[in-house]
Amino acid sequence: MSVELVLEIKNRESARSVVNALDAYKSKLRASIQRTRRNLKVFEQRYGVTTAFFLHEMVAEDLAGGDLEYVEWAGEAGLLDGLETELKELEDVRYQVP
Repeated sequence: MSVELVLEIKNRESARSVVNALDAYKSKLRASIQRTRRNLKVFEQRYGVTTAFFLHEMVAEDLAGGDLEYVEWAGEAGLLDGLETELKELEDVRYQVP
């Protein structure tokens, strides 16, 4: 189901500013996704398992860094999920500036 959002903006330049701000935010999300993926890769290479395996099969005691490292790895995985979801939602937005 689609939802239509109507924004009234004073002029075309202001509308372009809103579109540019959305584009800039999407770029920042993409950069954050890449950084988070690099962080996850460090954990994956250190332990020789994928993040999916880690999340489903491992516990803090399996990691050299214990609880702190477990929380960091799981946190990065959760962050990636949230960033990707937000980017997808924004990329699905369709807009038109007359």
